[in-house]
Amino acid sequence: MTPNDPLLVDCDTGIDDALALLYLLADPGIDLRAITTVFGNTSAEIAASNTLRVLEHAGRLDIPTAIGADSSLRGTAQLAPHVHGDDGLGNTGLPCPVASPTTEPAAELIVRLARENPGRLHLLAMGPLTNLATAVLLDPELPGLVKHVTIMGGAVHHPGNVTPAAEANIANDPEAARLVLRAGWDVTLVPLDVTMTEVLTEDHRRRMLAGDAPTSRFAAEILEHYLDVYQRDVFGARQAACHDPLAAAIAIGEVCPVLAPIVAVDVDTTDGPARGKTIADTRGQYRGFPAQHGSRVRVALRTDGTFADRLVQRLCGFSSRCLDIA
Repeated sequence: MTPNDPLLVDCDTGIDDALALLYLLADPGIDLRAITTVFGNTSAEIAASNTLRVLEHAGRLDIPTAIGADSSLRGTAQLAPHVHGDDGLGNTGLPCPVASPTTEPAAELIVRLARENPGRLHLLAMGPLTNLATAVLLDPELPGLVKHVTIMGGAVHHPGNVTPAAEANIANDPEAARLVLRAGWDVTLVPLDVTMTEVLTEDHRRRMLAGDAPTSRFAAEILEHYLDVYQRDVFGARQAACHDPLAAAIAIGEVCPVLAPIVAVDVDTTDGPARGKTIADTRGQYRGFPAQHGSRVRVALRTDGTFADRLVQRLCGFSSRCLDIA
């Protein structure tokens, strides 16, 4: 992504989505054109409210927020209040946002922005891929109009986080994920293989809480619940994965994966125990990942493990100049 490229973020705004949005909003050079919401961490409607809360904190209510799919292409929806709280932001009990979402449906907004910016729009998807799949079904020419798609989702060599095989964003709508990954556009997939190795700790949270920026204190408040969940259910220590923030950093080019081969990727859409599994053809790893004909998915398999410090530094440095541009 170049500095002049417009960016559209599609998300299911829970805790890590909020951190990712703040990370992007802290850089006035990022041309964030719109945010669309989807079910996942919470409902699409609550995700939109949470997005507007984040935009309020950042002083960026000029960015439109559109509500998208509240269930998968199959009509199912598995939410995650046990991870993100009933309100999606760690049960922090924040007041209702002052602004409202746009009336334009998410998929239509995606198509419109792509047609207004042919060959330039970058899509960053941080939730189930239902909105992107719906947009492709709405306009089959969409993949040829979009410059790049970055997706936080999947697990290649790493175990899943909702089943032994599947990661949550892909598992929530495997049919949509398969359609998006095979649509014929250039994709960067940011799976658990890297997001689980970039972790925020209690020390990071305390640094944000002590920061001068209201946005960093907001981030610290919602992160407390997330650290509790990860300590109880995942790591056994107060540290949490940087899922969506890492994908955001990779999307805008501020983190370059150490290893990211371009390989064929598919998704298991059967109803067995592997449903939602991300299947990446990494058999070429022993030969330096030779080119695979027709493959257009770059899969991040390794980063340098230093992103959490960058994230905290960015949020703590969220200065008044960012708040003055609304």
